[in-house]
Amino acid sequence: MRPLYNFLNHVTYAHLQLAQEFSKKLKLFVQGRKDSFSLLQKAVSSDDRTIWFHCASLGEYEQGVPIIEEVRKMFPNHKIVLTFFSPSGFEVKKDSAIADVVVYLPFDTQGNARRFLELVHPALAIFVKYEFWPNYLFELNTRNIPTLLISGLFRKKQIFFKPYGGFMRKALRTFDHFFVQDQMSKSLLEELKLENCTISGDTRFDRVSHQIEMDNSLDFMEAFKGNALCIVCGSTWPEDEALLLEHINSSEVHIKYVIAPHKIDSDKIESFRSKLTKTSILFSEKGSEDLPEAGVLIVDTIGYLTRIYSYADIAYVGGAAGTTGLHNILEPATFGVPIIIGENFNDFPEAKRLQQLAGLFSVGTPEEYTALTQKLCSDKNFRSKTGMISGHFVNSNTGATRIVMDYLQESYRDRLIQIPSKR
Repeated sequence: MRPLYNFLNHVTYAHLQLAQEFSKKLKLFVQGRKDSFSLLQKAVSSDDRTIWFHCASLGEYEQGVPIIEEVRKMFPNHKIVLTFFSPSGFEVKKDSAIADVVVYLPFDTQGNARRFLELVHPALAIFVKYEFWPNYLFELNTRNIPTLLISGLFRKKQIFFKPYGGFMRKALRTFDHFFVQDQMSKSLLEELKLENCTISGDTRFDRVSHQIEMDNSLDFMEAFKGNALCIVCGSTWPEDEALLLEHINSSEVHIKYVIAPHKIDSDKIESFRSKLTKTSILFSEKGSEDLPEAGVLIVDTIGYLTRIYSYADIAYVGGAAGTTGLHNILEPATFGVPIIIGENFNDFPEAKRLQQLAGLFSVGTPEEYTALTQKLCSDKNFRSKTGMISGHFVNSNTGATRIVMDYLQESYRDRLIQIPSKR
């Protein structure tokens, strides 16, 4: 099976070489990987001790941050190597100071896996949530490098649990320990006779819980919001914006909207903006004298959304109106904000749990969204109660980082401190 996997990998890569000419994201995906080995050669010497973290994209990065920060404290003499699979993670975080070097993960071939591990020679490898690359995992196992999965989430539909998934099950068995988000994930692993598993919860709760302690003030939000009710719509896609449009245009003057699209696409932003009847303003064009008069602020840049949520009275989180995947509901929840999402969120346990607690609502049509939002806007007690549930939900689910770090302390601290990294 491994020869077939490697053959298909090479075929896929050849197709990507051609397809990149038709997609900016694919071009970043392909071209960015050409620099990975040279960047590693410059940043990591043969005498360095290293710990390797791998994240698929930006969401997994946010889950990894609490662990990376604590690992750096526990092992201050080790360099942190951070890899991404997706451009949406790497391009945003390539200059992050949290790691000593940030690169795209080279494509999963046997040669790349050997070369990468020769250059990085990690004493420990930590994968975040998803991303199971067989050649890297087999090579890590061959070199006897401890490998962990944190904030793991498993579902029955994944290939590991299919009759034809034997090759991927073999790769899964290379992990030394799994830290998973829920009982279902643990039970599925136990069906495969994998007992090296701990239910830790989701490290994102730890990540977002610290945000409320930081300075979240933004001058432009102060000027824009004033005394109005503010609905912040984060990481939206066109399907989400179709749900929102009717209420945006019909809402009263004391209700203001912030729209922060997931992708900064000027054509799509202008298309949406042309449908607005309320006065709108782009973040990139804002002037302090214009902000108070605008009814809609469209944030056509990245890096502000988490702090913008602190100004929200209601939050709509995008991704679930279509099939792209629900974005992070915990960022607004930590500020004690009622949350609205679309209907497609079955693969997101945190959303299902918060919905059961009545801190989150799902809508499928513009009419449903309008009716719910009108109730939240007009009923302050309902809005406050719902927001309190969201805030408590975050506070009561922290602690995953400590569980992982206790394991590292017990299992690897002496080993990593006392002996050099394995080559």
